Amino acid sequence: MYKKLIPCIYLYKGNAVKGFSDNTIINTNPIALGKFYGDNNADELIVYDLSDNDTEHEEALDIIKSICSETEIPVIGAGNVHRMEDIKKLLYAGCKKAALNYSKQENIEITGEVSLKFGKDKIVACISSANEIVKNEEIIGEYVEELILVKEHGIKEAASISRFPVIVSVPEVSLDKILEMLSKESICGISGNAINENAKELLAIKSLCQANGIAVNTFEARIPWKDFKLNSDGHVTVVVQDYKTDEVLMVAYMNEEAYNMTLKTGKMTYYSRSRDELWIKGETSGHYQYVKSLTADCDKDTILAKVSQIGAACHTGSHSCFFNEIMSREYEVDNPLKVFEQVFGVIQDRKVHPKEGSYTNYLFDKGIDKILKKLGEEATEIVIAAKNPNANEIKYEISDFLYHMMVLMVEKGVTWEEITTELSKR
Repeated sequence: MYKKLIPCIYLYKGNAVKGFSDNTIINTNPIALGKFYGDNNADELIVYDLSDNDTEHEEALDIIKSICSETEIPVIGAGNVHRMEDIKKLLYAGCKKAALNYSKQENIEITGEVSLKFGKDKIVACISSANEIVKNEEIIGEYVEELILVKEHGIKEAASISRFPVIVSVPEVSLDKILEMLSKESICGISGNAINENAKELLAIKSLCQANGIAVNTFEARIPWKDFKLNSDGHVTVVVQDYKTDEVLMVAYMNEEAYNMTLKTGKMTYYSRSRDELWIKGETSGHYQYVKSLTADCDKDTILAKVSQIGAACHTGSHSCFFNEIMSREYEVDNPLKVFEQVFGVIQDRKVHPKEGSYTNYLFDKGIDKILKKLGEEATEIVIAAKNPNANEIKYEISDFLYHMMVLMVEKGVTWEEITTELSKR
C-alpha cells in the first residue's frame, strides 16, 4: 500500500469553488482543473457535487463525466447521493468510486445495498468525525472500501481509532505536518487545500515522502538502466504504442536520465538527438503521453511503451508518425475493434452526410421508433436462429443486430469507447 496525494474539486454551478461553505469561484473550468491535477502527478481526484437542485445536479454529472474522461487519474464522485440510482450515475459517469455521506441516515441505510450491487471496492464513506466511525464500524467493515474525513478537526482522533483506511481533508499546512500525518498507519491519503494549493509540487512532495520512508505511488523499474544494451550513442530505442488500439505512434530514444524521469513522473520523457537535450513529450504542445506500461524486448536493447496519448503524437499533427505509405497489398481487416470502428465510422458519416438510397439514412429519417423496432426484430431473429442447428444463421443475425445497434448508438450519441470502458469496469 502506498500513501496518496488527492486534490479535490468543489463543484458548484459549473465552477470549481473554494470549499463546502465558501462559494468563491477559484476556477471556471473544472474539467481543465481536473486535467491539471492529473498532469501534476496526483494519485486520485475527489469531485464534490454541491449543486442545489436536480437540474444543477444533472449538469454537474455531465461535468464529472468530462472530468473522468479527460483526467488520467481515478476519480471519486461525491455529493447529492440519496439513493442507489445516484451511486449508479456517478459510477456510470466514469468515477472509479462513489461516496456516501454518512451525515445522512439514508446514505448509511443503503450502504449494504449499493456495495452488494457495485462492489465494496467502489464504495467510499464520507464522515465528519471519529464518532461516525465508531457508530458505524460494523457496516463500514463489511461494505466500505475506505473513508474520507471531510472536516479538518478530529484527524488525530480518527487516525488513532480507525482500523479502516482514511483519506483526511487538510487545510494548508507545513510539509512536516503532511509527513507526520502520512506516517500514521490508518491515514492512506491526504486531500483538501493542503494538496490543492501545492498541486505543482506533488512530485517534490512524493520525493520528500520517499526520503522519509513513506511509500508513495511512483513507477518502480524491474530492469535497471545498467541492464540495457545501449546503441553506439548510449541510447535505447523506444517504440511507442497506443494502449487502447495498439497503434504504433512513434519511435524515439532514451538515455539514462530520460528513463529515470519517465519512471519518476509517469510521463514519457526522451532524449532529443537533434537538440541534444531531455525532451518531455507534450511539454510544449500539451500532447503528453502517460505511461501505461514499459516492456523490454528479448535483447534488452528496445523498449515498447504503451501510453495514453493526449492529442497527436506526431509534430505534423497526425495521431501517428506512421502515415507515409510505401506499398500495400489488399487485405481484409478482421480485428474486431477495427471492424466495429470502421462500420461505426461509416454510420456516423451517413448521419452527417446523407447518401441517397442509403438504408442507414432511411433509418435515421424514420427516427428512433423505427430504429428500436428494427433492433427488436433483429433480437428476435437471433433467438430463432439460435434454435437452428446451423451456426451460420446465428452469425448473420448477430451481425444484423450489431449493425442496427450501432445505428442506435449514433442516434443517441454513444461511442464504442464508452461501451468498452463500461464493460472493462465490470
